[in-house]
Amino acid sequence: MNLDGRKYVILVFFILVGSIYLIRLFFMQVVDDSWKLRAQEIAEKRIEITPPRGIVFDRRNKKVVTNRSYYNLMMKQENIRDFDTLEFAKLVGWTKQEVKDRFYQIKKGEGKYRNPNTGKLQDNYQPQRAYPFIKELTIDEITRIAPHLEKFPGFYEDLTSMRSYPFSGGANIFGYLNEVSKEEVDEDRFYRGGDQVGRAGIERFYEKELRGQKGIKYIVTSALNNAIESYAGGKYDTLAEQGPALHLGLDIQLQVYGEKLMQNKRGCIVAIEPKTGEILALVSAPSFDPNILVGRRNIGRNYPKLLLDEGKPLYPRPLAAEYPPGSIFKLLQSLIGLQEGVITPESGFPCTKSMVGCHNHPNATNLPDGIKHSCNPYFYYVMRRIIQQGKKRSVFADAELGLNEWYDYVMSFGLGSQFETDVTGMRSGLIPNSAYYDKWYGHNTWAFSTIRSISIGQGEVKVTPLQMANIAAIIANKGWYYTPHFVRSIGNKGPLPQFKKIHRTKVDAVNFDPIIEGMRRAVYEPGGTAKKAQVEGMTVCGKTGTAQNPHGEDHSVFIAFAPMENPKIAIAVFIENAGFGGVWAAPTASLMMEKYIHRKVKDKAKEQMIVNANLLNIKARPKKKKG
Repeated sequence: MNLDGRKYVILVFFILVGSIYLIRLFFMQVVDDSWKLRAQEIAEKRIEITPPRGIVFDRRNKKVVTNRSYYNLMMKQENIRDFDTLEFAKLVGWTKQEVKDRFYQIKKGEGKYRNPNTGKLQDNYQPQRAYPFIKELTIDEITRIAPHLEKFPGFYEDLTSMRSYPFSGGANIFGYLNEVSKEEVDEDRFYRGGDQVGRAGIERFYEKELRGQKGIKYIVTSALNNAIESYAGGKYDTLAEQGPALHLGLDIQLQVYGEKLMQNKRGCIVAIEPKTGEILALVSAPSFDPNILVGRRNIGRNYPKLLLDEGKPLYPRPLAAEYPPGSIFKLLQSLIGLQEGVITPESGFPCTKSMVGCHNHPNATNLPDGIKHSCNPYFYYVMRRIIQQGKKRSVFADAELGLNEWYDYVMSFGLGSQFETDVTGMRSGLIPNSAYYDKWYGHNTWAFSTIRSISIGQGEVKVTPLQMANIAAIIANKGWYYTPHFVRSIGNKGPLPQFKKIHRTKVDAVNFDPIIEGMRRAVYEPGGTAKKAQVEGMTVCGKTGTAQNPHGEDHSVFIAFAPMENPKIAIAVFIENAGFGGVWAAPTASLMMEKYIHRKVKDKAKEQMIVNANLLNIKARPKKKKG
């Protein structure tokens, strides 16, 4: 008996069988895509359950963003049999050609991929997968269609939800949802085709919180691919978890009221709670009802109109518009001058109109009166003392040193940079330093006389309205602030960590008292520029501004806080092409403050004056030098 021969025969046999299996395995996994599709078909038995998005509440616990039920009519091609295109078209209210086109659109929308092994282009579309055939059907629409779907195997209804906004305001705050792109699906495994994702505002910034956690359900199917029972009695299923509720600092009634006041105007209103940094209102005018961007059909119909609107309702003016601050900037010059010791609260300067134009008023014999009168020459004198302190022999080197120290002070007020906040679309504004002017004029070639326009918030200085409101909040707090933000709590966890950090300016608290007194005088004493900002039952501290506009009428600016003794609201109003800040911006701010603190407005005449005013087409008039 030749045992050695048999051993080799057996060995060859096992090698041959192993080789056959390896070759077959390679063919199944690499060459033959039908097995890949079969694996994907098996994976379809793993059903993902998408939860509704998190609800959003305002500071008074009113629902401002909710969900409304809709339905998608789903289609799985491998289950479609004996399809009557004409009858189906009649059922859904389409033409026969529209039904055919929709099948083509779905397949085309999935695109193609290049098989890395064969080099051939192949469809991403998979007949065994479910696709939405008609999206966003209302309950009435699906009620008419669903009873007849048994005639059309492969079609079924699927419950979904879309956003709903109970109030007509806040579109620029909440943002909107739209379908994910194929690239987004590839980047984040949470999403599948047809899912919604936040595209702007809070919906975008808090997308990962609001979308919640998907659930998984495993099912056992029959030979006909019909679900017959849960796999293992649901042992491996997981529940979908709705995203946590977002609780905002926003007061939706104040927001809607602000949008009413700003109708037929261009500009914005920003209101902040000083002690928390929570944004109470963020009005961008013109605005629009957020409900017009709910769902694919509405977006397709309305977004192009908004995009082409000459009023730019999609442009976030409070965040992205960079304006000269005008005379409200005099408050910062006062604070820096006091901290540097170049002026005192009793410092007086003449109203030297040959230096810079100004309106008629008595000479300011102290700092609070300089603020009350908003005297332009007064603050030229103040700024010159800040910049030219005589620390260097060369006037140019002295100006460079002084400006850079001034720059550090201004930056400590949150200007010249973007806040690390939950507001998307922000710009930083502009605060010039010596490097900025060196680029324009060259090194050691400029001094205060070259850059003096920044003394009164003109020239190169640019700020956003959100930054303006934050200046008012800083003064109300006597030198500190929280980063302005919308969300006061994610579920019950509180705000994001960056909104708990206090930021302090370089100015000591004691130096804010004379500035606050000057703001009070501006509103209540004879000769003050902000008399229209008075509110019955509280003390308002405010400052007017008139921001120069080379393209037409100047812009009307006003910042304030109230009450003086216990500030609850800080506000900035900016109305484009409306002229002097005391005429339109100041009374608008007073109505907002009264509405927020008293919850109603007594001065109906003032309210009607602002609501009815149309300031969109003001013709350019000769400019007056006012604060």
